Amino acid sequence: MRTDIFARLDREPEPPKIEIPRMSRIRLALFGGTSAFYLAIVVAVLASSWLVIIDWKVMLFRPYQQWPELHAFLDYFVVLGQRGPTAVMVAAWLGWRSWRQHTLRPLLALGVSLLLLNVTVGAVKIGLGRLGPHYATEIGSPELFAGGDIFPSGHTANAVVTWGILAYLATTPRARRYLSALSATVSLGVGLTTVYLGTHWLSDVLLGWAAGLLILLALPWCEPLIGRAEAFILDLREQWRARRRLAPSLPVAAGGPRPGILPQRAGGRQDGADREPVAAVGGPSAPTSRPGTQLTHTPQRPHSHSVRSERTPVTPSGSRRPPTSRPATGG
Repeated sequence: MRTDIFARLDREPEPPKIEIPRMSRIRLALFGGTSAFYLAIVVAVLASSWLVIIDWKVMLFRPYQQWPELHAFLDYFVVLGQRGPTAVMVAAWLGWRSWRQHTLRPLLALGVSLLLLNVTVGAVKIGLGRLGPHYATEIGSPELFAGGDIFPSGHTANAVVTWGILAYLATTPRARRYLSALSATVSLGVGLTTVYLGTHWLSDVLLGWAAGLLILLALPWCEPLIGRAEAFILDLREQWRARRRLAPSLPVAAGGPRPGILPQRAGGRQDGADREPVAAVGGPSAPTSRPGTQLTHTPQRPHSHSVRSERTPVTPSGSRRPPTSRPATGG
């Protein structure tokens, strides 16, 4: 006998009515505040302000030397912010949800968020070119435009987006609260872990949190595009299914041609496309004509019993009388 826990794993009979988040005033205010925080961090680093001084103090403190017993655990924990493993795990979960709820929106929302993450964070990384703490060359310098790619922190921004998308796609307020707390804890822990390991400055992590949060807050603007993409993909699927239903399913003899498939001749025509119909043996043949030709009546030869071949019979040489019917000669 099945329980409710296993019954919830079955596919729902019809797509549920899911409320799609909209760009409300609160979300718009959060987006504006986060954007201002983002710009403030960038300006503070460009101006080599107090934030850069804090970066160097934390770096010279070397947290990985202060608490070496945490190093082994945090080496594994920071993987929760690595793009490849986290994207596979979250995509597997959202793929099951898409199958269960008859909708592609969870997978499409994940794809759009990761695309925005790669474009926005990658562009700032390459444009500012900041070096990491392990490659710093001058104490007190912001290490900008030196060919690096660590500002903002990709691990931190990826943790915010990949785990935050679960809260964004939650179907109940209770699930949304729990998943929001979980994603905030993971992204906060991943960011601080990169500072502990010395792979990022503190300002990198602050900008990574802001970058990931901006993507999650901007997703409602992408919902119309996600809806059109889902409708287009589902329409292609229905067309493919319709073609499969209309395909012929007649049995084919071994070695024979398949129905509806004829070899192509020169000029793009199929063999048999320009052949004239052949009349049945023993019956009257209907006159046929091609475009541009004149019909002529051919009288049929009468016959009574069977159809004889029009070819000339082949007669063997010599006499056709059997040897036993020759008359006896001689005396």
